[in-house]
Amino acid sequence: MAKLVETQVRGEHRWPAFVAVLVALTLYALLPSSFLPAVRFSVVGIGLLLLIPVFVLNPLRMSKQTTWSRALSIALASLLVAANGVALIQLVMQLVTGDKDDGLTLVLAAVQVWTTQVIGFGLLFWELDRGGPVVRSMSPRSELPEADFRFPQDENGDTVKEVAAGSSQKSGWTANYLDYFYFSATNSMAFSAADAMPLTHRAKILSVIEAFGAYVLLALVIARAVSLLG
Repeated sequence: MAKLVETQVRGEHRWPAFVAVLVALTLYALLPSSFLPAVRFSVVGIGLLLLIPVFVLNPLRMSKQTTWSRALSIALASLLVAANGVALIQLVMQLVTGDKDDGLTLVLAAVQVWTTQVIGFGLLFWELDRGGPVVRSMSPRSELPEADFRFPQDENGDTVKEVAAGSSQKSGWTANYLDYFYFSATNSMAFSAADAMPLTHRAKILSVIEAFGAYVLLALVIARAVSLLG
């Protein structure tokens, strides 16, 4: 039987990550019809099926975790990243070989793919770092697994008072989904870490994959836009 982890500490809010998943699935479903419709709608259906039980377990706050809920949560984030990766490859091929008539449609699809990538990688980082959202917010720091990311709040406890007040040492701060979404977005725009830094090999590899995909996509979109203007 799966072991249930629960304490009286208030966990992270569920809704930011829940809304992010729905937005990502919607954007993925609305890709142009040339993007493997059977695969897209299958992915959306599977994603919703994975989302329902983990939402029922933690509808408001991330305070409970079982072995199956942890597996489903990571599977959902991985599904989004993998499925969107396939769409990215197909988009790259269409940007390279498509004609002018498809230009605006493909540029819009690029925005959808890029946004879904940011959300998906943000979810994956959120699920992996320090044991996931439940463990991060509910367990003593002495019991947390190895950190995949280093945030400024983990280091600014000895700065000026108004900055130190929000540090993890002084306030008990822990990263939530918006922090990982921010890192994912900046990694896809600047192609490098901003304030948070990947520490482990898996975090670095995932960050490189995300940045490389965003870099290729941006370069091809710019090239397509130039050809349309020409």
